Amino acid sequence: MTEWQQRLARRLEAARGDRPVDLLFRGGQVVNVFTGELVPTPVAVFDGTVVSFAEHQAHRVIDLQGGILSPGFIDGHFHLESSLLVPPQFARAVLPQGTTTVVADPHEIANVAGIPGVQFMLETSEDIGLEVFFMAPSCVPATDMETAGAELSSEDLEVLARHPRVLGLAEMMNFPGVIYGDPAILDKLERFRDKVIDGHSPGLSGAPLDAYLCGGIGSDHECTLLEEAREKLAKGMHIMLREGSQARDLKALSPLVTSRTAHRCMLVSDDCHPEDLLEHGHMNRVLSRAMELGIEPITAIQLATLNPARYFGLRSHGAIAPGYQADMVVLDSLHPLKIGQVYKKGKLVAESGKWLLSESPTAKEVQLISMNLEELSQEDLRIHIQGPQLRAIRAAPNTLITAEEIVAVTARDGEAVSDPDRDLLKLAVIERHHGSGRKGLGFVRGLGLRRGALASTVAHDSHNLVVVGASDLDMVVAVNGLRELGGGLVVVEGGQIRAQLPLPVAGLMATAALEQVVAWKKEVNQAALALGASLEYPFMALSFLALPVIPKLKLTDQGLVDVDSFSHVELFV
Repeated sequence: MTEWQQRLARRLEAARGDRPVDLLFRGGQVVNVFTGELVPTPVAVFDGTVVSFAEHQAHRVIDLQGGILSPGFIDGHFHLESSLLVPPQFARAVLPQGTTTVVADPHEIANVAGIPGVQFMLETSEDIGLEVFFMAPSCVPATDMETAGAELSSEDLEVLARHPRVLGLAEMMNFPGVIYGDPAILDKLERFRDKVIDGHSPGLSGAPLDAYLCGGIGSDHECTLLEEAREKLAKGMHIMLREGSQARDLKALSPLVTSRTAHRCMLVSDDCHPEDLLEHGHMNRVLSRAMELGIEPITAIQLATLNPARYFGLRSHGAIAPGYQADMVVLDSLHPLKIGQVYKKGKLVAESGKWLLSESPTAKEVQLISMNLEELSQEDLRIHIQGPQLRAIRAAPNTLITAEEIVAVTARDGEAVSDPDRDLLKLAVIERHHGSGRKGLGFVRGLGLRRGALASTVAHDSHNLVVVGASDLDMVVAVNGLRELGGGLVVVEGGQIRAQLPLPVAGLMATAALEQVVAWKKEVNQAALALGASLEYPFMALSFLALPVIPKLKLTDQGLVDVDSFSHVELFV
């Protein structure tokens, strides 16, 4: 017999009762996601697999004392980079919260480092307790209005598709390319036609949606309106109800979930910032929110276990039943949701919020530093006046959408300069991947800085270096400080770095533990607020000022972009 057949034979012996099982859970109830019931039954586990719902001789018996045994939670759409943590540290953060499996889209690191970036994620997510699957990034670069660090061709994606933990093609953001039959997009779709293809089609409706779905698109996580979600579900899409740190759509979409539609719905986070992970949790937070909004508790668990497992073809995941992987969460309470113990493949990995595994090594020698830029000088930031008025980006609280404002120039020695008294701050986006020296210069209102500068290498989607300041000198110190740091977030005042968050892995992730990353992030946020920043999360706002796919006016390394017309515009009117 093959090794696989030998393992199966032993499991069959255990299931029949001819061999002792490893674990026997008794004295509790099981969340049966197939029937939607709580069922009092023993659960026998052998070789990391549930083998029986019967009493067995066992090497270890666990008395649940009335507790509830739930399948481990699955996040079906997540960007690991949003946590600012490398995979081993992310696992350490979320396993104690009941998340046992994640399907990740490494879109961010792919835009910085290409295939080596995705390989880094694959390598550092092996054997970390948490099971991490990936989708191949479909749109790298996201647009031609900015300079990304890499480009993934159809051939590159096909190579990724051969990896056993790559399940399909990640969110197809270029929905116009699908609808109008762009040959490059069709090539990617063909290579993944036998795999899962995730969608990304905010607001798409009617005939254009029909055409998009003809490309083989299976899901959407961008629905923000109930009617939009209902149309997409009625046309065959699986709807991912998103409740992340940035976008929270669950309140609007929760009425979509009924006894007739629940099997086509999933709960996902999309992104989860480190402070949210530490203070509120991961999928346990999403589940709790779903229950608060009236989704029946067992149905909510189905949306975060069985449904994503079925959608992604993970046949042994998402349920507690004979033949399924023993990924289980002991709940002290179902509603409100309280996590006790967490088991992965039958092994106890966390208890009472504490990580129980030994630390997984991170490949620190593979830093993926992408800070290929020369030292900056004040001369590089000079903007010579070419007219009395200029276009300024208007940032606003609680939205990624910006406006365009035509404002009078504040002049000094023939140059346009920052004017904190008018909340008019110089903004620069500097290409950091190829050493081109390319930079876009502009101005922004709504950030409120009275002095100093902020800079970040987290700047969606291409993640070039973005810096804003009331002073050119402080902007220069901030950029050069990040250059030396290898990427991250910095706050500068009076020519001195006041706070920093090092992100040495591609300028996107830290190798430190969650608690340290959150402490650093709080320091930089508080330092920014001390400079007068008027938005609650100034670095988050800064990171999206360079995203040229969300209206209205944005700045990239190639200059100002009018997103509505998808074209570059001049700074001076």
